[in-house]
Amino acid sequence: MTSKRTSRVLIVGAGIAGMAATIALRRVGAAVDLIDIDPAWKVAGAGLTITGPTLRAFRQLGVYDEVAELGYVGEGIRVCTIDGEPVRDIPTPMPPEAGVCGSGGIARPVLYEILSARVLAGGVHPRLGVSVERIDQDDDGVDVVFSDGASGRYDMLVGADGISSRTRDQIFPDAPGPQYTGQSVWRMFVPRPPGVDRRHYFLGGTAKVGWTPISASTMYLFVVERTPRLVRERHQLPGGLVELLEPYGGYVREIRESIDENTEIAFRPLESFYLPSPWHSGRVILIGDAAHPTTPQLASGAGMAVEDALVLAEELAVHETVSETFAAFTARREERCRLAVESSIEIGRLEQLQAPPEAQTAVVERALATLVEPI
Repeated sequence: MTSKRTSRVLIVGAGIAGMAATIALRRVGAAVDLIDIDPAWKVAGAGLTITGPTLRAFRQLGVYDEVAELGYVGEGIRVCTIDGEPVRDIPTPMPPEAGVCGSGGIARPVLYEILSARVLAGGVHPRLGVSVERIDQDDDGVDVVFSDGASGRYDMLVGADGISSRTRDQIFPDAPGPQYTGQSVWRMFVPRPPGVDRRHYFLGGTAKVGWTPISASTMYLFVVERTPRLVRERHQLPGGLVELLEPYGGYVREIRESIDENTEIAFRPLESFYLPSPWHSGRVILIGDAAHPTTPQLASGAGMAVEDALVLAEELAVHETVSETFAAFTARREERCRLAVESSIEIGRLEQLQAPPEAQTAVVERALATLVEPI
């Protein structure tokens, strides 16, 4: 499927959303410029949990086989007590026609390597250390002035610059901004024992603990805790995580005992908000976390970003105008993205209330059952 004419597109942000959009839009014949404010084009964070719908999106993007080879794909989620005793398994079936497993995980740097290689192979070389200083629109295009003094004119601008999107501030100056949810998350890489074949939750404690396999030999441990917004210094992280994991048994206890002052631990507060649609103004549109940032409880943020990219490219290929493209995009994305954001926030709320594990997992199952439906 190719667009009726060559569209010139500027994508702001070279993270998952921006790289996916670059790949998808190049595939339908768009000429793409990609910029990112980070001069190193590096990724922060540890592992990424992947749902079946996200794996389907990766397949449609053309990278599923690499994700499966370099990450982990499997089935199901195991719910355990804080002592590590299994309580039940949550099924994660995908329709046979999707051609993917129902669950997965991958290290974020590995996913970035996969996507960036595709971007470069498609002939797009990002300009790094550059941002957009000014956006001026008219009926025929978007004029952009960059932070390095360069300028350009485009048919459309895609803001894929994350939860703290400057593009969002430029086109919607009165839009709400990120709000702390009351929870923070800890993450660290740990060895994957041979018997671990799926994601695990350990529920019933004061914090939510879990792990996701991300390769044949590695998992990442995540711990979500309720706390006032804190800034923790790096030297405080090992001791803080050891204390938080003290009530947990099984392999979590072994992980706890392995933590020392040299252990690499990532810690960040969780933020979210819902931006009412439309997510576009004139010829500028927001995708991914710039439009609908979500917390990790449903493990769907990356998937929603990739789906945005796929849908935007599909609609560009069949519509004559940018306004028609954006309207069709919104019609397909609004309810689905709202479900992901609101379900994630609801799960986090239940976690903070220490609601019964069944109440927490019920929200996960309901949301995933809907997200399994075609994009």
